[in-house]
Amino acid sequence: MSGTALENIPETGDMAPETTVTVGLEARSYPIRIGAGILATAGAALSARLPGRRFVIITDETVAGLHLPTLEQALSKAGRHTLGAAIVLPPGEESKSFSRLEEVLDTLLARGIERKTVLLALGGGVMGDLVGFAAAIALRGLDFVQIPTTLLAQVDSSVGGKTGINTHHGKNLVGAFHQPRLVLADTATLTTLPLRDRRAGYAEVVKYGLIDQPGFFTWLETRGAAVLANDPAAVAEAVAVSCRAKAAIVSQDERESGVRALLNLGHTFGHAFEALCHFDDRLRHGEAVGLGIALAFALSARLGFCPPAEAERVNRHLAAMGLPLSPADVPGLPWGESGCVAACLDAMGHDKKMADGRLTFILARGIGKAFATADIPMAEVQALLETLN
Repeated sequence: MSGTALENIPETGDMAPETTVTVGLEARSYPIRIGAGILATAGAALSARLPGRRFVIITDETVAGLHLPTLEQALSKAGRHTLGAAIVLPPGEESKSFSRLEEVLDTLLARGIERKTVLLALGGGVMGDLVGFAAAIALRGLDFVQIPTTLLAQVDSSVGGKTGINTHHGKNLVGAFHQPRLVLADTATLTTLPLRDRRAGYAEVVKYGLIDQPGFFTWLETRGAAVLANDPAAVAEAVAVSCRAKAAIVSQDERESGVRALLNLGHTFGHAFEALCHFDDRLRHGEAVGLGIALAFALSARLGFCPPAEAERVNRHLAAMGLPLSPADVPGLPWGESGCVAACLDAMGHDKKMADGRLTFILARGIGKAFATADIPMAEVQALLETLN
């Protein structure tokens, strides 16, 4: 990927009604369709991509009240049929669990699903991860479609085929790589999101600029507030650029054996803080990623990899967007309590990126210059965390 490919992103202007980004994986390639109003035409899109199939919609209670009728009407209009009513689960990270996975699988099997049945994941990252994993293991593999309705899901979790659930040992430790057949990202659904959820999703947007797209980061410094304010052109551009960036990386490295690890910028620290909050609503995933990005740049500066001025520039932007820079910025996170640093380090020890007993960190030599390394002394990580008390 080129760090200069996005230097000429326009400041303003209308977006085309729809943009399509392709995730290139040879026979398993699939399109990401991005635009306002796509949900209302989902039936036609599904018929074209998956003709003759029957569908099961899986969503959560919040999203069901906002967007399920539109999807059901779109399917009916296209003459498509569902295998029973939508499966509606409680919202929140708690649904990414063995118990909810078993509930979904039980319901699907009781309905008599076949290998041609297609699961539709309607909602945010939790629904996408859970439904994708159910699709990966039900009848040894079903097709599924991502229909993300949050900014975080549209720019990150719906793309790339990572699926899974959480355990008490950590986040996303049980799962599978299972690519969707189609992603339908209706940017109009983002207007129903609370500001907190838009901010959480924004952390994943800014991540792409910090990995290897410095021109995109510069654009976000000017237009990030418009993205958070749901300006249609800014949102469409941010989603499209983010999806292109992720698709390019996934196409090179589907199973995270190389360059795809860079997409974990902010996640090693972030997942640990989520674990400290027991994955509850005190800290949303995107908020944790924003905090993790700030700490990744702080560690990079501390170790001499990154100029301190670059880390400060990142901090200024994250703060301007309302994202946390320190555990003290997270209401309810028990950071001042005895043993928190040790608990955070222990949570990092359960990270999926451990190899030969060593933890891989995604750090940066500057904005747009992320790199992976397993040569970071944990004493330095501990020292950084102790400065946050």
